Amino acid sequence: MTENAQPQQTDLPGAWNPADEEASLYQRWVDAGYFTADPTSDKPPFTVVIPPPNVTGSLHIGHAFEHTLIDAITRYHRMLGDETLYLPGMDHASIAVHALVEKQLRAEGTSRRELGREAFVKRVWQWKQEHGGRILAQMKRLGEGVDWTRERFTMDDGLSKAVNTIFKKLFDDGLIYRAERLVNWSPELRSVLSDAEVKHEEVEGELVSMRYGDGDDAIVVATTRIETMLGDTAVAVHPDDERYTRLVGTEVELPLTGRKIPIVADKHVDPEFGTGAVKVTPAHDPNDFEIGQRHDLPMITIMDEQGRIDGTGTEFDGMDRFEARVAVREKLREQGRIVAEKRPYLHSVGHSERSKEPIEPRLSLQWFVKVGPLAKAAGDAVRDGRVNVHPPEMEKRYFDWVDNLHDWCISRQLWWGHRIPVWYGPNDEVVCVGPDEEPPSGEGWIQDPDVLDTWFSSGLWPFSTLGWPEKTPDLNKFYPTSVLVTGYDILFFWVVRMMMFGLYATGEAPFKTIALHGMVRDQFGKKMSKTAGNGVDPIEWMDRYGTDALRFTLTRGANPGTDVPIGEEWVAGSRNFTTKLWNATKFAMMNGADANAPLPAPAELTEADRWILGRLGSVVEDVTGYLADYQFAKATDTLYQFTWTELCDWYLELSKVQVFQGDEARVTATRAVLGHVFDTVLKLLHPFIPFITEKLWTALTGRESLVVAPWPVADGSYADEVAGKRIADVQKLVTEVRRFRADQGLKPSQKVAARLSGDGFAEITGHDEPIRALVRLTQPEDGFAPSASLEVGLSAGVVTVELDLSGTIDVAAERKRLRKDLGAAEKELAQAEAKLGNQAFIDKAPEPVIGKIRARKETAVADIERINARLATLSAS
Repeated sequence: MTENAQPQQTDLPGAWNPADEEASLYQRWVDAGYFTADPTSDKPPFTVVIPPPNVTGSLHIGHAFEHTLIDAITRYHRMLGDETLYLPGMDHASIAVHALVEKQLRAEGTSRRELGREAFVKRVWQWKQEHGGRILAQMKRLGEGVDWTRERFTMDDGLSKAVNTIFKKLFDDGLIYRAERLVNWSPELRSVLSDAEVKHEEVEGELVSMRYGDGDDAIVVATTRIETMLGDTAVAVHPDDERYTRLVGTEVELPLTGRKIPIVADKHVDPEFGTGAVKVTPAHDPNDFEIGQRHDLPMITIMDEQGRIDGTGTEFDGMDRFEARVAVREKLREQGRIVAEKRPYLHSVGHSERSKEPIEPRLSLQWFVKVGPLAKAAGDAVRDGRVNVHPPEMEKRYFDWVDNLHDWCISRQLWWGHRIPVWYGPNDEVVCVGPDEEPPSGEGWIQDPDVLDTWFSSGLWPFSTLGWPEKTPDLNKFYPTSVLVTGYDILFFWVVRMMMFGLYATGEAPFKTIALHGMVRDQFGKKMSKTAGNGVDPIEWMDRYGTDALRFTLTRGANPGTDVPIGEEWVAGSRNFTTKLWNATKFAMMNGADANAPLPAPAELTEADRWILGRLGSVVEDVTGYLADYQFAKATDTLYQFTWTELCDWYLELSKVQVFQGDEARVTATRAVLGHVFDTVLKLLHPFIPFITEKLWTALTGRESLVVAPWPVADGSYADEVAGKRIADVQKLVTEVRRFRADQGLKPSQKVAARLSGDGFAEITGHDEPIRALVRLTQPEDGFAPSASLEVGLSAGVVTVELDLSGTIDVAAERKRLRKDLGAAEKELAQAEAKLGNQAFIDKAPEPVIGKIRARKETAVADIERINARLATLSAS
């Protein structure tokens, strides 16, 4: 061993403790301004705006997943040398805030209506200052490299001006109008809800069949909402249904009301469902609304804003809709008009995401955006290649939405939000006021009381956050943004709206690429929810395993457009990877790894050196390509396999021999290779696990920060096919000898004399010392008498390994150990077979989970065969 090979000291602690390091590392990055983008830079821009979380929100596992992907891609582009902007901010979240603050008011014995509009809005701003934005601190905990100097809020002054500007432009262009339409209505909030705020659930209700009219002219209809019959204005049948041909065009009396309603023919009716006749309530059902429009039917609203029966002139006026459902049914029963009842009847009902109540389809006077021309432009931008959808198979889903959009209801009967900038005059005047215009004054002028749908302002997010409508340096440099990373589940609700508004307001699509990811699910592929009890708090996992471990787990599962199963054991596995990386880097540093030394020429290196550098070049090329294509899972898995297996398990072991047994030149060269490889690997891993890589890299290199370090460039000059083949042969030989030693019951540290020979060994004879060091084989001495042997087939031929095992094994102890191992293997086999034999489990579990269990079964079978064979050998000895 040379003098230069003495172990070196490092400043690194014995173990990586995330809780001691993460906060200070992050603050150092922010203080240094690494995340602050410069609009005057001549570097190419790379821009991502964060999908703005609700001001009420906290970091859930879906946020952690999406934000990790965004942060990884922006860190990659920052290292590439792009002027990178990752812009943070929050959405004012009208309905979410209303629900939260109104709950507080109820606890205080009051309500927003008792408080009044001005006082309520003041109360919300106060809440926002005191409690809103908790998620921003959690984003820092996740390590997100956002530009905090550009933090925006959808109701700050600049974004409010953008909202008023585009509303005025749309209004003046005839693309905003006011009309009575059927909407999702929340009786509890007394407001319209967007489709995004309505969740459809299967519920157990009732299907009641009732008779309208009497005698030969009677007709039977079925409904799940019998109370709405009070608003029926027709009965519809299919035009080809011969059962009702004679009744089409006649009238029938609507029970309980005394009104006569027509029987109409409409192709929407399914003659196979029920009796083939349906009641038509245009003001309270979307399908009935369409029928009503086609046949010019009256549209009678029978409920007030709170969901109470109103204006029917019947005894049911004033009843809650659910109370009326029972009362109407029983009144019809008294009259002998109930023909059949099916209870329970499973059907889908829309529920408010916030108040959890069933929503009420209701005819209401609202403001709408005429989306036809806007949607066409949004579709054309993808069709002609200006915007790419990734993965490409998601294009169909995009077109399904954008090509079939209905006009968008943008008004909400709430007080927190952007108020609609329209004034009504005393003589029915309607005036839309732009951001730089004064509203009309004088007696009788009032502003529309409604606010805009939250999605209206968030639809402007990619350009309003950069200063639009002003021509700011930020807008000039960073718009259009580079990529939108978001879930396929809000493709319609948010992405399409940004496309429509971006093209309309600026003439350019708001982003060049839409990179869609799936949803995070539990380890069995089930959707996470509080109700199911399978939700996870990412903060708890970060506390337990470190932020890097969570991030690495999430990115390893991030295949484009597909859902991501995750379980705590996988996060623990990622923690083990970070521990391995820490220990390996520290070992390399203690043995003199020099990241600042120039790499020697290929001819001056060993085959092991050229092999690892050749493999490193391929990994750099692969990971760079995967990140450019948003293939996060492939990038991280490539790095995992290379780092854990090829670098730590093999090259580090081979380098030990070169460092501790080589001459000075060999030691210097090996240290340079070690330094270069760890320098490069830490750079490649940094976008995914930024904290531990920063700590290790700055200690290894003595340089400023990985955040601003250059991304590695693939170097193919060290690729050596012969070296690669020989190292592969060494790996195979070492693996087989290790397996043989284990089968023979030898302790890993036990040295055994052995002779290596054969054609295969002649090809790798230069690696004799590393091979012997890796498998604890000593050179045979005079009188060597082998008692066991094995043959290993390599690329150039067979290697014969002869070993002297005399006196090395305690046969009785070995039999005891093997029987214990046999019991464990048989137990593992039984557990795997039980799971694979459980059809309910097979039907629900995702394929990767099933694949792991099958692999466990195969391993257990092989272990049982191997152990039984070894026991037989010991019995014969």
